[in-house]
Amino acid sequence: MRKFFVVSGRKLSYLDFGGPGTPLLALHGHYNEASAFAPLAEALAPRWRVIALDQRGHGESDRAQHYERDDYVADVAAFHRHLGIGPVAVLGHSLGGVNAYQYAARQPDRVSALIVEDIGAVVDSDWSFTLRLPRHAPSRQDLMAALGSAAAYLECSFRQSEGGWGFSFDIEYTVASQKALNGDHWQDWTAVACPTLLIRGTRSDELAAAHAGEMITRRAGKASLAELPAGHVVHHDAPAQFAAAVEDFLSVQG
Repeated sequence: MRKFFVVSGRKLSYLDFGGPGTPLLALHGHYNEASAFAPLAEALAPRWRVIALDQRGHGESDRAQHYERDDYVADVAAFHRHLGIGPVAVLGHSLGGVNAYQYAARQPDRVSALIVEDIGAVVDSDWSFTLRLPRHAPSRQDLMAALGSAAAYLECSFRQSEGGWGFSFDIEYTVASQKALNGDHWQDWTAVACPTLLIRGTRSDELAAAHAGEMITRRAGKASLAELPAGHVVHHDAPAQFAAAVEDFLSVQG
């Protein structure tokens, strides 16, 4: 069920996939939105109830003036407060992964377990792909064709308007967000106190094996690594294995 709440005059949207299970907050990456976690929610039910945020500038949430690190983390905190639940497991992919571990580091009493999907403690993303995205296409089929192999990853964000087909995110805001995501975030990663699972795609062009290994080493026994046969979007490329890894990790946390 899609729901909304307002923070600082700005509307944020989220999907509560429902059920009797323990809440799991999910944070998507760039080019995506909350609906990207629908298959995961189905796979984890009924033990876990996935509640996924449309992060600022994405999905049905309002656009914002700023896309800095503190802005995203503040949105996650507001989302958590709005839900009125206690300490919770948080999962994040890419952009959402950094948001998740920064939230866990800065509000340790609010996060009981952390799952980070295919993003590092140092981020150096290239936004040239974003600038090459088609802004409009006359039909859904044309948009799919223009995106080629990337279409499957962006399809959840397709939107139809009077001008044709486009996305539920804006190109300029996404570039601003990607620029703000880049940097050295080791201080936050190493400050996370809760049990952590880092999931890496073996074909990822974002998180190198050596860097993932260093992330685990620096957490000194408080983090584990799962490597799955996938690219950067592990939950899409290997959905069953991804869901199994998440469920196995969370079941140990109680």
